[in-house]
Amino acid sequence: MDFFNSALGKNITFVRPAYFIISGFSGIPNIKYYYVFLCFVYIVSVLGNTVVMAVIYLDHNLRTPKYIAVFHLAFVDLLGSSALVPKLLDIFLFNHPYISYNDCLTFLFFCYTFLSMQVFNLVALSYDRLIAILHPLHYHVKVTHRFMLSLIASFWVFAITAVLIAVGLLTRLSFCRSVVINSYFCDHGQIYRLACNDYTPSHVFGVFLVALILWFPLAFVLLSYVCIGYALSKVATAQERYKAFRTCTAHLSLVAIYFIPLVITFTAGSAIHPNARIINLSLASVFPPMLNPIIYVLQTQEIKASMKKIIKVRKESKMKVKKVIIK
Repeated sequence: MDFFNSALGKNITFVRPAYFIISGFSGIPNIKYYYVFLCFVYIVSVLGNTVVMAVIYLDHNLRTPKYIAVFHLAFVDLLGSSALVPKLLDIFLFNHPYISYNDCLTFLFFCYTFLSMQVFNLVALSYDRLIAILHPLHYHVKVTHRFMLSLIASFWVFAITAVLIAVGLLTRLSFCRSVVINSYFCDHGQIYRLACNDYTPSHVFGVFLVALILWFPLAFVLLSYVCIGYALSKVATAQERYKAFRTCTAHLSLVAIYFIPLVITFTAGSAIHPNARIINLSLASVFPPMLNPIIYVLQTQEIKASMKKIIKVRKESKMKVKKVIIK
């Protein structure tokens, strides 16, 4: 933070408010029911992602590069939901809209970092499916445990660095007018627009951040599935095509759930009502972490088989304990 301020000179004083006010969902009737719904979504997200992580951890057969990425997606979904939803409920359900300046920037940092990592995980899974279908004979050479872990680690470094720069640029802004953030959390775009000095660097970097988090990953995912579709069209039989494409259905479902609401919101721009934009973005933030584990459990044969095996083993162990007690 001090680096950004010292680069502008020691004599510059920035006006930093003691707190911001998060206005959220103003003017929407019966909005408290929506907060109760978000609470339900959060509970399901925590339970679902914990189950997916536990199944992958307990079953050694699932410790493959693909399921390393799935495990990490569940982990990031759990962190992202925990960073956003409890604070969101505290702000709106318990009427605590005031958030200190430093807490707001911290809130922004964690929300954007986990949001970025959710997207980058979809990119990692996309690459995994691309290599598995285009180069099946070389898959185990090209996509190794070390490669997947290195890819995820590089995404973490990239995401943290990008979000830290965004937060650092915000610290060189003065807030001498409104302190009301027209969003459901400490939204980067809504914060820098409150500044009374030049916020061009934050605006330019914000555009870059949207491209980084949304458009570039979406372009890569779409291009990878164009290549996958072309490769599957060369497969001899329809049954082989279906079998290969079936391995992608869970990932495609996640991509659709995650990207479609965001693309609609960002392409609509000012044409969408502010309240509709806020609700749409809030759903896009909390829904994927809830649906991701459900989709992977229902559409992935390996996880379903692993869950059945774990449940069977637990039942058998309980039966043995009962027999020992009876004897």
